[in-house]
Amino acid sequence: MTPKKRAALAVEKLKERYPEATCALTYEGDPWKLLVMARLSAQCTDARVNLVCQDLFSVLPTPKAMAEAPVEQIEELVRSCGLYRMKAKDLKAMSEQLLTRFDGRVPDEIEDLLTLPGVGRKIANLIVGDLYGKPAVVTDTHCIRICGRLGFYPEELKDPYKIEKILAAVIEPREQSDFCHRIVWFGREVCTARSPGCEGCPLRDICEHGKKA
Repeated sequence: MTPKKRAALAVEKLKERYPEATCALTYEGDPWKLLVMARLSAQCTDARVNLVCQDLFSVLPTPKAMAEAPVEQIEELVRSCGLYRMKAKDLKAMSEQLLTRFDGRVPDEIEDLLTLPGVGRKIANLIVGDLYGKPAVVTDTHCIRICGRLGFYPEELKDPYKIEKILAAVIEPREQSDFCHRIVWFGREVCTARSPGCEGCPLRDICEHGKKA
């Protein structure tokens, strides 16, 4: 089976299981809020970020409010997300730069997003794919683990950039962003890190790891 055929089948099977490709971060369509939440999600669960941001955005609801807030105030608001000092510093600087360099608008180009404090390729791809409808592969831990098990690359490969390029070449551009959202839900419910549910898995017939299980 060619990689493109395997990818097409995986896309269709995941569509059947998850008809709605929803982002696990509840940002209500606001680009800046998704950017903030994506930064907070590093080494933190999406559920925790969603909870923390209810209070965060009630106090600091705009880039201007975030940019003008003392960093100590931001630290207290995001403390339970972990790495709170670094994250608070990035959120303040990110918001400042959005105002001074981009007129308060979240950029829609990967290269521009990568110039913002705390923004790497995973966040940048999430933004351009989820908000602006561009082809984008978000190589989070679920994506890296599951696509390795499926056989798109050796399971021991963990380099997010290399994996992004491999998957971008085999998944249809219009499907990439939604595929990554579905992979997150699939990774939480079925193909977990410690105990993949191979028995009854809808992807087992196209999965190299499943064939060995």
